[in-house]
Parts: sequence; C-alpha cells; structure tokens
Amino acid sequence: MPLPFLTADRAFDTADDVALPYDDRDLWRRPYRPGPWRVGAAALMLLLASFVLFAAVIIAATGGPSSAAVVFGIAVVVILCALRMLRMGAWVSAHGVRQVGFFTTRTVAWQQVASLRTVQQPVRWLGLPRTVQGQALLLVRQGRTTEPSPLLTTHNCDFLARDGAFNRAADAVEAWADEYRRG
Repeated sequence: MPLPFLTADRAFDTADDVALPYDDRDLWRRPYRPGPWRVGAAALMLLLASFVLFAAVIIAATGGPSSAAVVFGIAVVVILCALRMLRMGAWVSAHGVRQVGFFTTRTVAWQQVASLRTVQQPVRWLGLPRTVQGQALLLVRQGRTTEPSPLLTTHNCDFLARDGAFNRAADAVEAWADEYRRG
C-alpha cells in the first residue's frame, strides 16, 4: 500500500530536480546521489572498522598499548578509505568540473571544456579491468589531442543498473557546462 506522503528517498527520484534559489553555485556539489554499490562497500568497510576498533579496545585492556595503537591506526585507515570512497565521483560548481578518484583529483575549468557528450563505448565494469558495452559522458578539453576521459559511465559504482540516474546526471553536468561556458 503506497503511503501518500513524500519520503526522503522519493524526493530525489523526481524529474524536477532543480537547484533552490538560495543554493550557492560556487560550492562543489555532486549532481547525483552516490550509488548503492559505493554506499554498500563503504558501509561494509565501516562495519569492519567497528570490529577493528572493538579489537583495539580489547587489546588495550588486556595487552600492551603499542599493539592497541597499531590496531587503532588500522581502523583509522579503514575509516578514511571508506570516507574517500564515498567522496569519489564527479563534482560541479561555477568554477568547473572536478573528477575525484581514490588517489587523485582532477579539476577542469569550464573555459577549458571543449565539449561534453554521451557516447556508446566499452566502459569498465565497477572500475575493474573488465569492459562491457555501455554509455560514458566524455569530457573533451580544448587543445588536447589525447583520447577524452570518461567523466561518468553507466557501469561504475554510482550508476550500475540505474540508467535513469545516469541520464539525469549526464544531463545535469551538460547543463552546467552549457550555462558556465558561455559566461
């Protein structure tokens, strides 16, 4: 039985996902929600970190403090990796587009963007070496002759089995590019 009120999950699934008038367009924002694969992997990592922290408390109570410090440091590294994994993706602002990876972050100003286009091509499945046929939003920079890099793909951790979300995100990034490349 569907409930008549609007929940938080349904608010993001609407097609009229427009920015509010008081939103600051100079802040970096992700034009889509993180996907279930990314959130699930981060949740599992945080669950693992909680067990490691519990082990650090037990080791501190029964063993030496140096061993507990090492285990606590491992838990902190796992927590930082989970947070970084949640931060990964494409971010936009009035300044440009930013692609955040696990180890690197690449920012391209809107004036350097020659075009953004969605193409059918082989894309990496969940970031692994295996490729499958899918769609990718390609960012072509001005003055570059190298192969354009995919900004978003239909088979990454955010859009696997969410084609509608990929289309909305690609349209949002293209709209930002059209608005700010002219200005």
